[in-house]
Amino acid sequence: MRKILLIIIDGLGDLPIPQLGNKTPLEVAETPNLDFLAKNGISGIVLPFKFPQQEKPESDTCNLALFGCDPKIYYLGRGPYEVAGIGMDLKKGDIALRMNFGTVDENFKVIDRRAGRISQTQSLIKSILGIEIDGVKFLIKKSYGHRAGLVLRGKNLSGKISDGDPHEGGVNIKKIVPLIKSKKAKFTATVLNKFLEKSHLILKNHPLNEKRKKQGSFPANYLLVRGAGEFKKNPTFKQKYGLRACCIAGGGLYKGIAKILGMDLINVKGATGFPNTNLKGKISVAKNTLKDYDFIFLHIKAADSLAEDGNFIEKKDFIEKIDKNLKPLLGLKNTLIVITADHSTCSLLKRHCLEPIPILIYGSGKNGVQKFSEKACQKGKLGKINQLDLMPTILKLA
Repeated sequence: MRKILLIIIDGLGDLPIPQLGNKTPLEVAETPNLDFLAKNGISGIVLPFKFPQQEKPESDTCNLALFGCDPKIYYLGRGPYEVAGIGMDLKKGDIALRMNFGTVDENFKVIDRRAGRISQTQSLIKSILGIEIDGVKFLIKKSYGHRAGLVLRGKNLSGKISDGDPHEGGVNIKKIVPLIKSKKAKFTATVLNKFLEKSHLILKNHPLNEKRKKQGSFPANYLLVRGAGEFKKNPTFKQKYGLRACCIAGGGLYKGIAKILGMDLINVKGATGFPNTNLKGKISVAKNTLKDYDFIFLHIKAADSLAEDGNFIEKKDFIEKIDKNLKPLLGLKNTLIVITADHSTCSLLKRHCLEPIPILIYGSGKNGVQKFSEKACQKGKLGKINQLDLMPTILKLA
């Protein structure tokens, strides 16, 4: 069986853009290496997973679907993946949430959801560590910038609670409420509200926030929490497929999904979720790591973020940058190279969108497609693949 290298270019697909001659960033990008792989491989399009109630595909559920893990069975909620990705250890029954340090006024109206994009939050976290309320311990760890992870550990907890983050400024924070009628959900909402009140009192009087106010900066005086989920163990990738797998990623969410699926995390210096990520290093480490693993998940984030900011020119440039760094992979032997995305991100809409995702698979025949793009891949041998069916397709070809 061939080794498998799965490269996910987050948010790769797009809609045609008038300023680009009604082409997508991928179509106008100069991508000789991707085109070589497409010409000498087989291609198609992938239909991203979404729950019926979702307007658009989401990163967490799409990445689970990529691995053939049906989110209707596997999905834990966004929180557990985020906190696992920043290195927090989870135990069965823990409730995990992601959160921002934000700024609220005296009436609890959100002034800034990111407290001026504060990054030095270590002393703030230290001031609220070790809080225990009604037998529930509150564990916190810094993520990047204004973000952090929060874990509730105790008995009789439930992940079926609402967000406290209103997801926009200029409105009041939301009280945490149970989403189902259960004693556990009601207790969890009550105890989390108590923690948020207590932490607010500590944060608003913190010396760092006093200093920020004097400097005219937004004080980081409130924790905006969201994405609650209860951690439980699911079958691992190894148990499901019998393959030894690892993950190379910059973003915490993708590391967390991989970690919870039992993949080893391979750290690469300079690997981030930003356009300045160390692409050369990530791809070099992936190539060199193939000898030790059957399956490598290599995630590249920034095309998604650039599209969400409406920067379609920078998205095109970043795709070209990825392409240049792929050259060392072209000579790989006994390896199936799979390049696709978790979902499309439309630059004009500045959000995830429903557009199908191009995919190429190199190392198991070819189908005559001459370019790697949304339009060209529609003519490929693979046809249309539902995201949940991608892993069986890959394994069959491998």
